Order: sequence, then structure tokens, then C-alpha cells
Amino acid sequence: MAAPHLPASSLPRSFSAIAAAAVVGALCLPATATASPSHPAADGTAGQSTCALGPGHRIKHVIYLSFDNVHFLRDNPNVPSDLEQMPHLLDFLEHNGSFLTDNHTPLMSHTGTDLLSAATGLYGDRHGQPISNNYRYYHPDGSTSQANSFTYWTAPVYDGSASPSDTSYSLLGPDGSNTPAPWVPFTRAGCDFGSVASANAMIENVSSDVPLIFGANSPEAQQVANDPDYYKDPETAQYGGLAVHCAVGSAFCADSTRPVPDTLPDEPGGYAGHQMVVGNKYLGPEITADHSVDVRDIFGNVIMNPYAHQPGFPGFDGMTAATTLGYVADLQEAGVPVTFAYLSDVHDPHAVKNPRGGSYGPGEAGMEQQLRQYDDAFAAFFARMQRDGITPANTLYVVTADEGDHFIGTEQTGCDGVNVPCTYTNGQDIGELNTNISGLLATQRGNTTPFDLYAGAAPAFYLPGDPAPEAPAVRQLERDTLAVTATDPYTGVTGPVNRYLADQTELRLLHMVTGDPARTPTFWALGNPDFYEYDGPANCTSACVAIDSAYAWNHGTVAPDITRTWLGLAGPGVRRQGLDTTTWADQTDIRPTMLALLGLRDDYVSDGRVLVEDLTRAATPPGTKVPGMLALMHAYKQLNACVGQFGLDTLAADTRAAESGSSADDSTYDEVTAQLAALGRRRDAVAEQIRSVLDQAEFGGRPPAVAQVRSLTQQADALLAEAHTLASSS
Repeated sequence: MAAPHLPASSLPRSFSAIAAAAVVGALCLPATATASPSHPAADGTAGQSTCALGPGHRIKHVIYLSFDNVHFLRDNPNVPSDLEQMPHLLDFLEHNGSFLTDNHTPLMSHTGTDLLSAATGLYGDRHGQPISNNYRYYHPDGSTSQANSFTYWTAPVYDGSASPSDTSYSLLGPDGSNTPAPWVPFTRAGCDFGSVASANAMIENVSSDVPLIFGANSPEAQQVANDPDYYKDPETAQYGGLAVHCAVGSAFCADSTRPVPDTLPDEPGGYAGHQMVVGNKYLGPEITADHSVDVRDIFGNVIMNPYAHQPGFPGFDGMTAATTLGYVADLQEAGVPVTFAYLSDVHDPHAVKNPRGGSYGPGEAGMEQQLRQYDDAFAAFFARMQRDGITPANTLYVVTADEGDHFIGTEQTGCDGVNVPCTYTNGQDIGELNTNISGLLATQRGNTTPFDLYAGAAPAFYLPGDPAPEAPAVRQLERDTLAVTATDPYTGVTGPVNRYLADQTELRLLHMVTGDPARTPTFWALGNPDFYEYDGPANCTSACVAIDSAYAWNHGTVAPDITRTWLGLAGPGVRRQGLDTTTWADQTDIRPTMLALLGLRDDYVSDGRVLVEDLTRAATPPGTKVPGMLALMHAYKQLNACVGQFGLDTLAADTRAAESGSSADDSTYDEVTAQLAALGRRRDAVAEQIRSVLDQAEFGGRPPAVAQVRSLTQQADALLAEAHTLASSS
């Protein structure tokens, strides 16, 4: 859902995007692109940094762009998809590398979780944010509050209050320590790392993050404190959204008028002597030709914060392709060779106002206009990078989208968007279905058990007092949550509001129980993707289900158009094979694949694996060439990925167990839960062994014995078969 203007303490990220760029030859600037690069280094001399990565030090630049919900597959079969309407991006990826069409999300399938999993190579149980973009947590008295997933990397829990009862890190591992930061391998290798609105690597909430980064008594913190406005727009423009994390001895930080310590107190192996430059106020003078804060987008327009009415960071919903790519180009030309960046989605009116209000539908005129602007921006960006000598010959480009979005509305016919725009009528054929789950439970099931809710298409339920999973009130609410029905006004079909349910046993299997027990919900429901569930009046005096045309795209739950996304790779070591429609991957595989190509490694063992199918033979880690290794990799992903076969089968089994029984006899639930717990322990043990073997083969130069590879594959296959049998029989 796109968010309205929210306070800086709750900056919105409505959807997410990852794109990367170069050019398939010399591209001409579109007619609308009249700008020249804002930094004087854009004359072919860009990239004269000491940063050199990969075999033979061939890789001089890394450009990682993350789209928010931009689709490769069509939402309406008659309307070209988002990427089909960005041919400068799609053609580049297909012609210069590998484009994977069967990439997948972790769970829940939502912006914060997905961006973090892609950036770290870890599932939510190991980075701390499996439920996002906000989440609830329990206070010692058994009540709950909502906290924000988007905080600076080392920030504690942030719920908008002065003193949250939970003081743990927002991003934390299973032992409660701060999750290792994604820029560390790069800066240790001598490469400055630029963050352009990439998740949690720069200031997200000025109210809490500015004092943390600049110091509680700093002029910047005093400025924030002295601004009485709820939204803190001037401070967001000056300090939000942008950062450069510097290598030790970096000229970028040395030349800055305001470098600050880059402190990571829990980083494995230590992290001393590093600095960073934060915010448009301090980055602008280093990356603009006139050393001002007037940073320009890819078309030459000064980037403005629309609420502060001043140059600076425009907010996360303002990160259009023109804006993001302008920042990336400036940073690359200023000698920052590694840039991670975020782009706003194209389904909401970020660049083109929607005259009827609300989100766009597929093929609608404003969405088509935005797509043309995005494509023009990529054409201009690729041409500029080509002039700078930043090409697939010396640059690793990585492009993906955090997750898919499910369109909620009627499929329009007689239009293709490009030649004949599709039209929609508010309240009639477009809009998510706001669903009062409290009202449905009360009116259909007579269940008025109190709970707090993380709202959405995949709502998380938190019962007061944090009761045990087997408590009678919990079990009855689970049964009733799966039993309530609603009529879809678009189809006229009445059916269950929720398709699946995960109790705390299944949440562990899906990598959703973190090192902070206070964040674990009582249970998690996965709904029909048309329905957005919220906690409303128990009497349903207004409709329990109503069309809300302000929003038309849902995410979070398990559905093919949500959990399946895409990944593009191009650059040295990447196979130039075009579409890869056969490799099953998920977001955790992006990071280890990147690091293998770059000759780097993390301080930890990833949850992902190197996508060797998309690497040249010379770039493939030698340890992975053992016979049977590819079969082991495939089995591992199906065993351990959230939406792999094991995860989906155990979710189905847990759902059937949750809807079974009664207050008089809950033996089926008890039996299946025990089986799932035992199966999960065995899965974890085998997955841990496979992770270790893969890590040593991919990064440690140690090929495993063929017999070990075969044995682990057989163990994984046996567990997959057992989970499938349980799903079929429970």
C-alpha cells in the first residue's frame, strides 16, 4: 500500500525496487533528457578509486538497484508488464547477462523483510525483521506496541515513544547481537559504499536516527529536537535517505566537512577506524559540480523535498527512477564505486498524479506515463554510464524487485495500456478489500477474544499476555480465523478470508522467530491476497468488507504473483545467456552470488547459495564443481527457503492442524505439532550441515567429498518427502 505523507519518525516505504543499469551499446538520450552529469568527473575519468574486486581485479564498480514491486510477468494478459515497458533496462539485462524469472521472496513477503534478506543473505530469523514494514512487540505487562522496521542499522527498537520497553537492536541475530552490516566486506576491501535509500543503511527516521548517528548533543540532533513540526520535513531533506560508508583512509570522508564515526559495535572481527558521510546536506557538496546541495536527477532537475520545499532527499516514495539514478550516477562519478539503491514502485502515483486518486491499475494512463518516464530515465542513465566508462566490462550490475504485488480489481478488457489505456472506476472495479477481521470473527463465529493485530493481507495476531500456543483461547481463535468467510465483490465468490495459518512451531520452520522473543506473534494468518485485514468494530455496523480505491496492490501473503519475483545480473563473470527460466532462487541467494563474483566474503555463513548456473565457468568457485553439488544446492533451497517445498508443505500441514479439534479434543493438533517440531529440528540440523559445506566450497576453497554431497542430498530429499507426506495426510 502506498502511504500518505507520514512523519519523519515513520517514513513510508510503500513497495520496493532493485534495478541495475548499463547500456547495450551507445544509447541516445531521450528527447526529454537535456541534463549533463552534475559532477565534473563525468568525462570518462570516473572510477579512479583504489577499489578493485573479483578475479584479476576486473570489477571496478558495483551498481545494485532495488525496485519496489516492479513486475516481469503481466498483471493483465493484454497489458505489457512493467519491465516489458522498460525495454532499456530489460534489454540490457537480457543481452548482457542472465535474467532469472523464478526468483522468490522470503516470508513475510513484504518490503522490509525482502530488502534486508537480499542485502544480507539472511532470512528474517537471522536479521530480526520477518514481519515488516512495522511489527508489534510485547511489553512486560503483556500488552503490545507497534514498532518501525526501518531504522538505522545499529538502532534499537523504535516505536515512536521516548523509551520503548524493548531495548534490543531493531536488526538482530538469534543471539540478540546486531546483524552484521552489508557494507562491511566492501569497505574492508578499500571500497567506499554508497547507500541511496537502501534499507537501514542510512537515516530512516530523523527523530531517532539523527541523535544516534551524529550524537545526542550534536547540532543536528538539536535541530531535530527544536523543530516542533510533527513531520520534520527540513531535517528529512537534509539528513535522510543518503549515506556513504567509507573505507579506512578514504578521500571521500577525508574531504567531507562533516564525517562521523561509522560504528558497528557487534561486527564480527571488529570494525574500527571507519567513517561515513550522511545526508544530502553533507553529501551534496561532494558530488555536485558547484559543490552545493542542489543534487540533480538524471534529467537535470534539482531533487526537491516536496514537503520542505527545499533541495534534498525527497522521501522514500519520491525515489523515482530519475531521482535514484541521478544520485547513483553522481556517487559513481564522485569516486564511490559501490552503490546500493532503492526505487519506488510504478503502481502508485509517485511521478504522475492520478486524477481519480489512489493507486493505478494495469494499463491505466498515468501508470503508462510513469513507465515511460522510468524507461527514459534508464536510457539516460545507461548513456551517462557509457560515457563514464562504467560498462558490463568492468561493472557488476544487480537488479531485482523485493517482491511482487497482487492487483486487486477487475481485469479490464478491450485495452492494452500502450495504444488504448485501461480505465477504472473508484469503488467499482479497483481497490483492495478492507476486511474487518474482528467483525467477521464476532458476527460469524461469536468470537470476541481480544487481540492486537499487525494488519495486512497476512495479519499477525498478538493475544494479550502472550499466551502459550496450546491455550484454549488461542486454539479457538485459530480455528475461527480459518473458518470466517467473505464475499469477493469482484468475483461474487464467497470463500475463506484466510488460506493458511502458522502457529509458533511453523513460524520457526519458516524462519520467522527472531532473537527477540517479544516480537513473536501468537499466530500468523495468510489471507486471500484480495483482502486487507484490519482490527475494526466487533459489531460490523459498517460493511465487514469494503472496496478501498486508495490502494490496489497487496503483498505479504503467499500467492504466486507475490512470492515470485525476478533477478538480473550482468558484468564480469556472469553468463550472457539471457532469460534463465529454470533456476529456482530466492532473495538470500543474491548476496553470496555477488560476493563470489567480487572475491569477497561475509563474517557469517549465508542462508543463500551461489547461483552457479548463471556464472561463467571461470567465475564459478572451484569447490562447487564437485559432482552432485548442483543437486545438493537445489535440494537445500527446497528444504530451507521459506517458500520452498518444505516450507509450503509444513505450512499446509500446520494449517490443517490449526483448524482441527475442539475444546474437548485437540489431539490432532497436538500430534501434528509434535511431528512438525521434530521435523523442524531435523531440517535445521541437515540445513546447517549443507550451509557449512556450501560456504566452504563457495568461499573457503574446500570442495567436499562426493560421498558427503550425495549423503546430504539424500537426507534433504528424505525430509522433503516426509514433509510432503505429512501435508497430504494431516
